[in-house]
Amino acid sequence: MGILFLFKYYNFFNDSIFGLLTDWGIRMTLPNFDLLLPVGISFYTFQAVGYTIDVYRGDIKSEKHFGIYALFVSFFPQLVAGPIERAVNLLPQFKETKKIDYAQAAQGIKLMIWGYFMKIVVADRLAIYVNSVYGIPEYHSSITLFIATIFFAFQIYCDFAGYSNIAIGCAKIMGFDLMTNFRRPYFAQSCAEFWSRWHISLSTWFKDYVYIPLGGNRVGTTKNYRNILITFVISGLWHGANWTFVIWGGLNGLYQVLFKILKISPKRKTENTEFNFIYIGNLILTFVLISFSWIFFRANTFTDALVIIERMFTVAGNLFIGDKSSFAYSVFAIIVLMLKEGYDEFFPNGNLFFKSTKKSVRFISYSLVIILILLLGVFDGGQFIYFQF
Repeated sequence: MGILFLFKYYNFFNDSIFGLLTDWGIRMTLPNFDLLLPVGISFYTFQAVGYTIDVYRGDIKSEKHFGIYALFVSFFPQLVAGPIERAVNLLPQFKETKKIDYAQAAQGIKLMIWGYFMKIVVADRLAIYVNSVYGIPEYHSSITLFIATIFFAFQIYCDFAGYSNIAIGCAKIMGFDLMTNFRRPYFAQSCAEFWSRWHISLSTWFKDYVYIPLGGNRVGTTKNYRNILITFVISGLWHGANWTFVIWGGLNGLYQVLFKILKISPKRKTENTEFNFIYIGNLILTFVLISFSWIFFRANTFTDALVIIERMFTVAGNLFIGDKSSFAYSVFAIIVLMLKEGYDEFFPNGNLFFKSTKKSVRFISYSLVIILILLLGVFDGGQFIYFQF
């Protein structure tokens, strides 16, 4: 944790603390360090910390073979952006003899294909529009900022979930099973359910190693709310040494508390009409709240975030589209994404397209996805967003 603090947080705390002391008339300075941040440092640090805590608690036995432990910390498919694996799941797999299994390899390739679609066709295509708007928010109207915020909600999801699918699929080809990291989060009906579907490996990490040790929900109501807020603020800080991430984390913690106070909880999708309306209402409310919090995550500075929020509700004007074909491709990509995810959500046992019992139908479905990647993909896009964490 000291290594993580030095590389990622030292300058942030140095500037914040000594800036505060200066405001109080106390002049103290320590030099900042211009250090190159190792790629994915937060991910493999947390994986190593989880192992250490599990050994300390006696949940697992310490690994005596240094090579196997080093492989656990630096396993290349999920090294730079997760999933943050648990020792109890991954370490035993390194001691097994692995043989290529056709069915498992085929499943891995399918995951990778869909992961590439999410990253190259959806995320990197949406990034073109989002970057142009969020780069100069003071020049854009409310409708443009609303669309850019919605686009970013899908961009960050497809960027990160796309990487997770590629990592899980790559490991699966070699015979290793990594934990599921995303489970259609934008179909969640509450913020609590959203976080049980989004970046699951990190959410469960904070639950097991921060939230529960603080007392979890086994304490009084007020302390339970405190534990939620502390956990989410720390989660926000994990994402980056910037006040925008801290506010983003605190805002999501506040959502959790408010949902508990208002007793907003998921409803089943298949009951009567009244419950269906409640389901749709909860789904929309959750998406709106989560998308609003993404403003702080994406904005370059806290000031930019405030400008975006202010202009969203005060500045009328025409919708900025930019390149029309790119904008149309972006909308089309989101539609394809939601059709597949909606089918997986509402028909988990369905047998159409990717889930068809006929090999020829599955082959055609994935071939069409590959064609979409080649035709609509942005191959000169940037790195994965979560590489910076």
